[in-house]
Amino acid sequence: MKKRLILLLTLLLAAITSGAQEVKFDTTAVLAVKDRQINDYIMIGVNYGVSFCNMYYSPSRHNRAWPVHPNYISVMFTKHSKMFDIIPRFAVSAGFAHGYEGFAFKRDPDTGASQEVDGAEEATIEIFELPALAQFHYDIDPVKILAQAGVYGGWRNSISRSGPNLDPAYTNAFRPYENRWEYGFQGGAGFALMFDPVEIHFNALVRWSWSSLYQPDYASAYYYRYAYPMDIIATVGVHFQLTKRTGKTSGELRRQAKEIVYGTH
Repeated sequence: MKKRLILLLTLLLAAITSGAQEVKFDTTAVLAVKDRQINDYIMIGVNYGVSFCNMYYSPSRHNRAWPVHPNYISVMFTKHSKMFDIIPRFAVSAGFAHGYEGFAFKRDPDTGASQEVDGAEEATIEIFELPALAQFHYDIDPVKILAQAGVYGGWRNSISRSGPNLDPAYTNAFRPYENRWEYGFQGGAGFALMFDPVEIHFNALVRWSWSSLYQPDYASAYYYRYAYPMDIIATVGVHFQLTKRTGKTSGELRRQAKEIVYGTH
């Protein structure tokens, strides 16, 4: 009886040990999948969206509207790497964009009156810009969480404005004291759906110009006058991975094949 009990306990211990080893193996496998290494990969993409435009003035203006302008388009090249070769999940994104900025004022419902800027109650400015952004991302396949910030420079290419007191000569022309060069801050957040090698990106960006629409009049009481555009841009984009996001890259496979043939020395 005693021998049978010892044999039974031995078999039970062996079964428990075997089961624990299997659970440990499965857990390791799951963690390995979750912790997949992200390569230093590159991609190119096209974004399309709309701009919600506004300006901040001195002297201040009230009853500002947020006119919506479609056809914001950007082509962006993104290089994923490690910041200082240490911090992972980092990327640098740069490219070319075309969009709009401008302003509009709401009419007073009682009087029908509206504020204006140099006779214009509303204006739309076409701009071309070159954004350069630093990007941080966190990947939870198939979703990527994005945060990015950087600067941009550009050119105010054309203007269209209207208003009952506007000089017709400047309906589609810039005044001598209006700035054409554009630069400022751009940043925001979003997420992406990844179906390697394609990524679908959804982003909300703030574009804050540091270039006032017009120069201050040094001879007037409005020395501190300014009109700084500040826009919100919502975009959706399709991006294509030009190199592998995960797994062994072509270079690594070639290096591995060379080591197999010629050895490591």
